[in-house]
Amino acid sequence: MPQLHPDLPTAEFKALGHDVIDLLADYYAGIEAAPAFPGCKPADVAALFDAPPPEQGESAAAILADWRDKIIPNSSRQGSPRWFGFVNGSGSQIATLADAMASTLNPNCGGWRASPAATEIERRTVRWLAELMGYVSECGGVFVSGGTMANVAALRVALCAKATWNVDMDGLQSRNGAGRMTVYMADHETHVSMVRAVDLLGLGRSALRAVPSNADFTIDVQALERMLDADIAVGMTPFCIVGHVGSINVGAIDDINALANVAARRNLWLHLDGACGALGGMLPELQPQLNGMVRADSVSFDAHKWLGVPYEAGCLMVREIAALRRAFAMQATYLLPAKDNEYSGDNYFDYGPQLSRSWRALKVWMTLRYYGAEGIRTFFRQTIVCAKHLHNLVDTSDDFEVVQPSPLLYIYSFRWAPKELRGNDALLDELNQQISDELQRRLIAFAMTTRIRGRVTQRLSICSHRTTTADIDATFQAMRVIGQELLATTTAHHPERSEGPV
Repeated sequence: MPQLHPDLPTAEFKALGHDVIDLLADYYAGIEAAPAFPGCKPADVAALFDAPPPEQGESAAAILADWRDKIIPNSSRQGSPRWFGFVNGSGSQIATLADAMASTLNPNCGGWRASPAATEIERRTVRWLAELMGYVSECGGVFVSGGTMANVAALRVALCAKATWNVDMDGLQSRNGAGRMTVYMADHETHVSMVRAVDLLGLGRSALRAVPSNADFTIDVQALERMLDADIAVGMTPFCIVGHVGSINVGAIDDINALANVAARRNLWLHLDGACGALGGMLPELQPQLNGMVRADSVSFDAHKWLGVPYEAGCLMVREIAALRRAFAMQATYLLPAKDNEYSGDNYFDYGPQLSRSWRALKVWMTLRYYGAEGIRTFFRQTIVCAKHLHNLVDTSDDFEVVQPSPLLYIYSFRWAPKELRGNDALLDELNQQISDELQRRLIAFAMTTRIRGRVTQRLSICSHRTTTADIDATFQAMRVIGQELLATTTAHHPERSEGPV
C-alpha cells in the first residue's frame, strides 16, 4: 500500500502559499470596483458544486482554479464599500493573515495546556478592549462566535447569578416558589438574538418582556419600572435588564445610567447588548452616551462588525470573573490535571459555553496592534461621518423621509416618500421594498429594508471602513432614480393607487 504523506514538501507549500496570496491580493485589489452582491440565483450556484465526493485527490491548482472561477464570482463581497446589509465589517487584511496563522498552529483554546500563548493573548486582548471602551479593565471575558452566542452566555451568567435555587442541579423546573424568570428590553429594537437566547436557555419567549420605547427608540425607563412592579405583583421573578448600545435598526443607545440605577435598586442583572455600538466607547465624543457602560454587569459586542475583523469574533465581558466561572466551570478528569502545578493556567472552557474553541483572539490582537487605538478611532469616525452625511441628504430632500434622529453611530434608516404618495403607506411600503430589490438587481449596492414603527424603510449599515461619502452619494442617487422610475410606472398603469391615503 503506497504511503501518503500528510504534508506538502516545503518548497511546494511555499509555492502554493504564494499562489494563494496572489489570489487574495487580487480580491482585495478589486473589492471596491466589484459589485457587493453577485446577483446569482441559488439553483445556479448549487449546480456549480453539484459533484460526488472525490475518491482520489485533486491538484491544488484545480482547487484554486475553482476559487477564482466559481467561488469569487458567486460570492457576496461583504467588505465592499457598498455592502450596507445586515451589520458586516470590512474584513481587515492583517486579520485575514492572522486567521491563516491561527489555523497553522491550530490550538484548542479551551484548555491552557493546549493553548498557552493563545490563552494569554485572549486574556490580554479582552483587557485591552475593556480599557479602550471604558469598561472594567479587570473584567472576565471570552470570545465566542457572535452576538447571539454572547447574549446566550450573558443570560446564562445572569440567571446563575440571580436565581435563588441551584440552576445547575435543578434547571428551570424546580423554582422553590419563584415565578417565571423574566428579562426586559425595549420593544421596538429588540434583536432576534435575544429571542434565540431565551429559546436556547429554555426560558420561553414570553419571558422576554417588551418595554415601550420613547420617540427616539430608547427604552422608556418609567414604563420599565411600572412593568417590573406589575410583573412582580402577579408572581413573576425579574432577573435581567438588557440595554441597547447601538440598536439594530437605528443605532439607538439607551440611557445606561438610568438602567443601572434601576438594576442596582432592584438587585437585577444589567446586560448591555453592544453588538453594534459598544466599541464606540473608544471615541471620546460618545462618552456622554456611553460613560455608564462601566456600571453594567456584562457587555456583549462583535469585533467582526465595527472593528472590521473577519468572522467569527463575538465577545462577552463580565464585570466579575467569578460570575463567569459560576455559570460555565467544568469538572472532568480528562480535562484537568490531578492537581494544579507550575503548568496549570486558566482554562477558557471554564469561562464560556464551548469546550473546543478556535483562536478568535489572534486576529483581534493583531488588528489592534497594527492600527493602534487611534487608527481604529479614525475608521469609526469615517463610518459615522458617512451616516450623518446620509441623514443630511435625506433631511434636505423632497422625496425621502426622516424616520429616526440624526445617527450617533453608523446605522441609519430612512424612507423613500415623494410628496404625492405621502399618506399612502401601503403603496410606499411596496415601493420601498422594490427600490431595495432593484438596487441589488442592478449591482449598484447591497442594502436591505426593515420596519420602523410598522412601515417599510431603507436601512443602511455603513460598517465598512472602505465606505466614503462618494459611495453614499452614488447609492442615494440610485435609490432616487429607481424610485422615480417606479413612481412613473405606478402612475401610468395604476393612477388610482397614487391618489390619497389608503
